[in-house]
Amino acid sequence: MGVDGGGTLSELYQISRRLLLKTRDDLERLERLAASVDSPELSVSIRRDISQIQTLCSEMDALWRSVASKPQRDLWKRKVEQVAEEADSLRESLDRYMQRQQRRMQEAQERAELLGTSNGESSHVLRIFDEEAQAMQSARNSSRMLEEATATGVAILAKYSEQRERLKGAQRKALDVLNTLGLSNSVLRIIERRNRVDQWIKYAGMILTLITVIAFLRWVR
Repeated sequence: MGVDGGGTLSELYQISRRLLLKTRDDLERLERLAASVDSPELSVSIRRDISQIQTLCSEMDALWRSVASKPQRDLWKRKVEQVAEEADSLRESLDRYMQRQQRRMQEAQERAELLGTSNGESSHVLRIFDEEAQAMQSARNSSRMLEEATATGVAILAKYSEQRERLKGAQRKALDVLNTLGLSNSVLRIIERRNRVDQWIKYAGMILTLITVIAFLRWVR
């Protein structure tokens, strides 16, 4: 399944751009809600979308290297790098938000302890903060699981890309040797068919990895 100036690569890029817009809007909404109510579910959803964007970037990184035209290849390289940089920026913004929320809860809990009264109101306030702290901890745990799943998928895709480059180099060397030896065209065609089968296996593995990561993300949700 080759890529000639776009195709599947273009589709993945469009999906990643839509996810970036959605994630940016969700992050702005999360910031607006911060002053009135905490929303751990929304923060987990944002983290999940960022992880999906990073997975798409890993796939696109493997695909743009297969574009035949060098100008197109360089163009796609810049596009994929831009998406990856925006995803990193959103992740850093979310991390800063989580840190601010944690400090806010800690400061509010300390004030509640200092202003404790004998009529039981203090224990009620502390219980509310404990519940919020548990929700925040659950959100952080889910975010860590998402990041670990994404890192695993990225590592697998990077390995596939590395193996593909090695196979291409080995094929070129083998063809040079066979041409030098003057072997028949039928033998060369057999080798080319085997290489196509190897490529199908590689892409099938990439698709299976993506499906596994997405299924895991939905299961976590």
